[in-house]
Amino acid sequence: MYQDYITSKDEAICHLFLHCCFKDGNFSQEEIDIVASKFVDLQMHRDLNFKEELVHYKSYKLAIENEDEYLQYLIKLITPVQDLALYSYCIELCLSDQQLSLEEESLLQKIATLLDINDQKPVIDTLFTQRKAVEIEKIF
Repeated sequence: MYQDYITSKDEAICHLFLHCCFKDGNFSQEEIDIVASKFVDLQMHRDLNFKEELVHYKSYKLAIENEDEYLQYLIKLITPVQDLALYSYCIELCLSDQQLSLEEESLLQKIATLLDINDQKPVIDTLFTQRKAVEIEKIF
């Protein structure tokens, strides 16, 4: 079903970001705003309508039978050149609610594997966890 909605690189990036942000099952307005800001920052809003993509994502999210295949499909469409940057956005979105659930941690592991960055994953994870802690606690 998701293949009907996701046919371009920008759509794949958008849906990957949505999946990272909403993996824990929360659909708060704050998280939606965070994904929307990334959407604008990366200038994907020129070719895509964020609200439509969000509706599409919500329509098929519960029907994803095999998350590995879903992620593989998205990464294949994205064909990332800057794999660490893509992964860092995924971490940032998973941490957007200041928590990292077991589901989100598993998702990040799957993405790291698909991007072939497992050897760098621990350092990147620690970096983003510390960045989030600094943002929250306002201390270094």
